[in-house]
Amino acid sequence: MKIAIMGAAGRMGRELICAIAADPDCSISGATETAGSPVLGKDIGTLAGLDPIGIAVSDDAPAVIAAADAIVDFTVPKASIEFARLAAKSGTAAIIGTTGFEAGTEAAIAEAAKSTAIVKAGNMSLGVNLLLALTRQAAAALGNDFDIEIVEMHHRMKVDAPSGTALMLGEAAASGRGLALKDHAVRVRDGVTGPRNRGDIGFATLRGGTVVGDHTVIFAGEGERIELTHRATDRGIFARGAVKAALWTKGRAPGLYDMTDVLGIRV
Repeated sequence: MKIAIMGAAGRMGRELICAIAADPDCSISGATETAGSPVLGKDIGTLAGLDPIGIAVSDDAPAVIAAADAIVDFTVPKASIEFARLAAKSGTAAIIGTTGFEAGTEAAIAEAAKSTAIVKAGNMSLGVNLLLALTRQAAAALGNDFDIEIVEMHHRMKVDAPSGTALMLGEAAASGRGLALKDHAVRVRDGVTGPRNRGDIGFATLRGGTVVGDHTVIFAGEGERIELTHRATDRGIFARGAVKAALWTKGRAPGLYDMTDVLGIRV
């Protein structure tokens, strides 16, 4: 399978180069960066610290996407929407790990998915997707007698908060309770906020150092507390998950999928 990497010079882009190069079931057909990037024209193997692969980084996204069976995209929302549209035009599958989408922008991804297979997930790791399933089950079993708080920490360079994974966990918890997250999410507490409202799902965001990604879902009841935690120590888990998703799309009908579909996990 021919896979193209969008945003090859970023942390995840370099991890993806290594993950695809190591997988015998796929190959890198192209890679992009923004116009004016200092890495344009460089061999992607060299970029990732590997031997030269013979593929140069390009700023011609339409051509790179059209030549691929699938693209993998961990860039920024504005770019991801455009890449999804281009993928839809050429019938190229799209794996989107980008986070930080604003409300309303999801419609553009859903429209593109009418013409090609798109896997979009805030987290591509197996462990996190298992955590989603456990969170939903725990929320359903424990009921409103247990308060739910979600704590996440990432490296100092992460630009969106709460993380896409934290929001996915919030959605899983709300789904387990039969609630709409938007009506019960508490993202900020500052000053005299008063007592906690029954049914709230709270979020706490930490940033610092080089933390790849820590997520904990806390169920706090009377006299007892349950904590479900996932800690990522290697970005390679996300890259390998994205490659698995790309391979899964081969022969798949157009539609908007997520990692639970790829892994066969019910959340």
